[in-house]
Amino acid sequence: MSQQLRYQKNDQGLGVLTLHRPDVLNAISWELLCALRDQVAVCAADSSLRVLVITGAGHRGFCAGADLKERREYSEERVAEFVQGIGALMAEVGRLPMPTIAAINGHAFGGGCELALSCDLRTMSEGFKIGLTELALAIIPGAGGTQRLPRLLGPAKAKELIFTAARLSAEEALRYGLVNRVGASAFEEAERLASDMLKCGPLALRAAKQAIDDGGDVGLDEGLAIEQACYQTIIPTEDRLEALEAFREKRPPVFKGC
Repeated sequence: MSQQLRYQKNDQGLGVLTLHRPDVLNAISWELLCALRDQVAVCAADSSLRVLVITGAGHRGFCAGADLKERREYSEERVAEFVQGIGALMAEVGRLPMPTIAAINGHAFGGGCELALSCDLRTMSEGFKIGLTELALAIIPGAGGTQRLPRLLGPAKAKELIFTAARLSAEEALRYGLVNRVGASAFEEAERLASDMLKCGPLALRAAKQAIDDGGDVGLDEGLAIEQACYQTIIPTEDRLEALEAFREKRPPVFKGC
């Protein structure tokens, strides 16, 4: 793995993926982009991974977006390839089957905000800012920001933030609904969320995520059919029977993900 990326997973199935370029606020270089896509593919195939937290090294930046200093050296063709690659990365993060949490432990601008938006949930440390700031650089969000932010906040509010290249404080982001929780430590808030998730059935977590994601852009009737199809995948599992037995015996269930 690249020195610009760190990954670890504990025996409970909690994975932590850390962008490791703290000297440049974890800006995404070509090397980091490739390493992220490779590791996300590994995570996608790991059935024992129950929750994934994505964060940044250091205490100043979650991710400052693309490494603009490096990108100044790119040809127009290379820039186009990079933008396509970073867009594909965000899509791959969004398609991960397990719940994902962005622990925004520093500033998150441009592509860094888009990376956070590609996760299911977001926690943020106090004292930092977040935003899709591309228009101030005479470009537009190119890694899903124009699509994910309106779906999260609604078109009018998203347009306001994108058109003004707004930089929201953590507290403002919480009020807007851009982040789920704010605290002294984004990572600790993410750990609290993950701890609650890890008490739930791992297959049920994935099925619930699939039902929500697949049903989000269809009509209600089709969405209800998707929910039922996802529910059917859980019925034959050992975990479902373990939950019933644990309830009968008044003890915590021991889930195995099968």
